[in-house]
Amino acid sequence: MDKTLYTLIVHSENIAGLLNQITAVFTRRQINIESLNVSASSIKGIHKYTITTWTTKDQIEKIVKQIEKKIDVIQANYFTDHEIYQREIALYKLSTPIFVENPEASKIVRRFDARIVEVNPTFLTVEKTGMDDEITALYDKLRTLDCVLQFVRSGRIAITTGGLERVNSYLCMRDDKYRKQKGACNERTE
Repeated sequence: MDKTLYTLIVHSENIAGLLNQITAVFTRRQINIESLNVSASSIKGIHKYTITTWTTKDQIEKIVKQIEKKIDVIQANYFTDHEIYQREIALYKLSTPIFVENPEASKIVRRFDARIVEVNPTFLTVEKTGMDDEITALYDKLRTLDCVLQFVRSGRIAITTGGLERVNSYLCMRDDKYRKQKGACNERTE
């Protein structure tokens, strides 16, 4: 079966233990999570989980259905790379003495549109925002110069290429439905 890299975007209330419940869905199906990023969303009180995994369309549909059954999950959707705009951020801690001795090092940083964000006599920190392959390529180039002391990257962050995020539409529909039901109840009591 052909596997595709899918990005799941899950919106939920900020409840302790929910991350464990979501990752358990993957564990039960023996599907590996490639990256995971959890943060507050643009909606107050709602958190956004961005999860990437290599799997089949059938499996991803089942995973999304199971995740949506969790009581504190508001909505879950899956996307392929052409349906989202995504980025990662990486930090590279480099040896200042080795970096300064090798003029090729600063050329590499500039060529990859990275930027130096901190410098001291012992180390310097380079920041790169971009696609997975760009971040990896910069790491590989810097590693050949033997100047990398540490390397860390975030999980994928993503937004949909459509107008509104799907959860916004869902919440508006849910609120409208609630208001209509509440209005109908008020009419009955008057």
